[in-house]
Formats: sequence, C-alpha cells, structure tokens
Amino acid sequence: MNIAVVGGGAAGMMAASVAQGHVTLFEKNERLGKKVFISGKGRCNITTSKDVAEFFDNVVTNEKFLYSALYALPPDKTAELFEHAGVALKVERGDRIFPKSDKSSDIIKAYEKRLRDNHVALKLNTPVKTIEKYGDTFYVNGQAFERVIIATGGLSYQSTGSTGDGYLFAKALGHTIVETVPALVPILLKDSVKALQGLSLKNVELTAYENRREIYRAFGEMVFTDCGISGPIVLSTSSYINRRKNITLTLDLKPALDRETLDRRLLRDFEAGKNKDLTNALSRLLLKSLIDPILHAAQLDGRKKVHDITKAERDNLVRIIKAWPLHYDGLMNINAGIVTGGGVCVKDIDPSTMASKLVQGLYFAGEVMDVDGLTGGFNLQIANSTGYLAGISAGRVKG
Repeated sequence: MNIAVVGGGAAGMMAASVAQGHVTLFEKNERLGKKVFISGKGRCNITTSKDVAEFFDNVVTNEKFLYSALYALPPDKTAELFEHAGVALKVERGDRIFPKSDKSSDIIKAYEKRLRDNHVALKLNTPVKTIEKYGDTFYVNGQAFERVIIATGGLSYQSTGSTGDGYLFAKALGHTIVETVPALVPILLKDSVKALQGLSLKNVELTAYENRREIYRAFGEMVFTDCGISGPIVLSTSSYINRRKNITLTLDLKPALDRETLDRRLLRDFEAGKNKDLTNALSRLLLKSLIDPILHAAQLDGRKKVHDITKAERDNLVRIIKAWPLHYDGLMNINAGIVTGGGVCVKDIDPSTMASKLVQGLYFAGEVMDVDGLTGGFNLQIANSTGYLAGISAGRVKG
C-alpha cells in the first residue's frame, strides 16, 4: 500500500508513524513539527491527564465526531507512546502534560524516532501543489499513491506553514469547507485599556452573552493587552463566541463574594475610611490600576468623600465590580489564534476511520477538519488521535 501523508505537523507525523505500507510524508518546511516546536511557549503541552470522559467537556466543536478517534488513542495511551519513545513526562497544574525537560524539541525527536521505526520516506522542503485522483490512483505532485491523508493544519501561525492548503485540496475533491474563524485568540475591546496593558488578574470570572443570553463562563486568569484582553479564560471564551453575533462581556472581579457579602465588605471599608476620598477607600478591595476604570464604569467621582456616597451609588459600585461591562469589538485575526475553527466539514468524513465519505482512499487528520478544543493539551491530543486513526485506517488492506 503506497500512502501519502501531506503535512508534517502533529497529526501528519502521528498518521505516518502508524500507517502500514510504503509511507511518504510531505512537508513544505525544512523540518518537521514547526508548530509543535512553538506550542506551549516552546514547552509543548502534548496532552492531558484527564480521562476521555472529561476530555469531551473541553472540545468546543464537533465533540461527538471525535469519539472513535479519542477512544482509539486516548490521552493516557498518547503519553505512553512518547514515554516509550524516550520522553520523560510530567503533569502540571490543570492536568497538563509536558516533557520533563520543558523542551518541545524532545517531543519532535520522539515523533521522528517513530517515523524512522516505521521506515517513512520524508520529503522535506516539498510543498504539495496538487492532489488529483484518476480511477483508483491519487497523484500527489504527480507521484502515484493508493491512499492519501491530508493533515495540513489550519490558518493559524502561518509562519509555521499553516496556510490553508488542505482546504483547497479538499474543496477541489468535492468536500464542503466550513467557514474558518480564529479560535483560542485574544479579544479586542472598544474600551480604551492601554493604561491597563500588562495587568494580570487571577481568580476572576469572564462571562459572554449573545443577545443577553449567557453563552460561556470562565474562571481563572487573564491579562490586559494594548487593545483588549488575553490569557487562559479569554482564549477559551473566544472559541465559544467566534461564530456568534451581538456579543457582550462582563468581568466579575470578586467571584468568590456574592453581592450581599461584597456590599458588607464595602460598608466595613467605608466605615473605616468615612472621611477618605472614594478612590483611597477602595485601595484595600481593588488593585490600584483598576480603581479609576471601575469608578468610571459606575459613573462615580473618585474625589467624592465616602460619607457622601449614597446607598444607590454603593449598590451600583457593587454591581460594576461583580459585572464590569467590557465592550466587545471582535477577535484578533485568524493568524493570532492558537488554532483555527472551521475547516473540512465533518459530515463528509467517517468518524470511525477519518476516511472521506466522498472520495475512496482519502483521509483527513487534525486541524484541517472542523474540530477544535480548549487550551490544556486538548488540540494536540485531537491531532494525535485523529492522526492515529487515519493512519491505521489508511494502512488497512481491503478485504
């Protein structure tokens, strides 16, 4: 069986390493795994220690489609594969699994070892220009193959070679492409937040609404940028709002306190500093850099004396601290996303094999499909699982 794998990222490397036959891996870059190399800030969060049942809670798009792939290669088995290839692993906060060395290059070396063990022919610096099929034979750049696995990634981090080639190949072969959108990407705000740039907040809660209906709520860490917000809870939120309209956002700065408890806390602070300016009286409750923006949102003058604050004004201040409106202005462009939403429609793909339902002998793996997950090793696991299933399926002999 002559098998071509197009794309040398995580999904393509995994597929090529398990496919049985004469396997050729095409990669447009000078080396394999360029996106893997920069993942996790160069440390590579290769998978998660969560079990499969928990895993699906972290899939944003088309989780049911991934059942067969994730049970074929679940996270614990993925970890075993890399440990058997010589990579010592560790589990960090949030069930994230990294190489103990904190070097993504060790993960890439493990992929390369698996490729060598499977006698894969590597074609680096070889962009695939065409994939055509005549009869039962595919022609990849004119070279004949019986089966082809497309694992070209999405449109994010285009410097790594993810330039949407797979969408063109799939469309030319009759497949539907779901509109691509940025996923796991910073959020832009209409508010002027440049003065807050670099401010990191912990233990806050971001809530997104569409037409005032709650879409997603995330607790954890975030950071202000020069034009918006980023950080773990923001990236996760972006993946749930990237195909929606009329988005509004609120930030709860004190999610551990309900409004009544927060009001009692304010009253104590106000009683202790009844002759202070409001700005100074809030210094024990809020970070200094947040006081002016919160007072502005609450339409309160920070120079006003605490003893002159009315109950209605105090109630409004509590409301803003618990639900500070952040005025949504869209997402950063798709190249800034950690992954791409959209891609080859999963209705065109058999979830039990990753085979095209339209073109016999054609398979898909990884981000080129309309599947994506949250941060925490989930997207690399999706790449590995779908690559594994595509590889073993493509290598099966008919009959």
